[in-house]
Amino acid sequence: MKDQYKIKQNKRLRRKGRVRAKISGTAVCPRLSVFRSNCGIYAQIINDEIGTTLVSVSANEVKIKDKKIAVSLELGKLLAAKAMAKGINHVVFDRNGYKYHGRVKALAQGAREGGLKF
Repeated sequence: MKDQYKIKQNKRLRRKGRVRAKISGTAVCPRLSVFRSNCGIYAQIINDEIGTTLVSVSANEVKIKDKKIAVSLELGKLLAAKAMAKGINHVVFDRNGYKYHGRVKALAQGAREGGLKF
């Protein structure tokens, strides 16, 4: 059982490496990075040129305790609101090796609904 987890994790890390080789956040267009765990989902907007996190949110900040996809959608809207307050309109999306469906897709849709462009 442990070996299957390691194989799955290694595949995700290889996908992550391929994606990160192609995209990078700048001051003009920072990177929106998503991390997903069994319990929650986290998102950061990062400027890779100077290595700082500009905006971050986690599932603990969302007031609703509903289905995970609904929480992710609200989290995306909250992230967009915080980013807009700091003057960030455009980002590049980093799915961090996860498939673009479910909670990752819901977070991206919520961020788009909140006004972020990517």
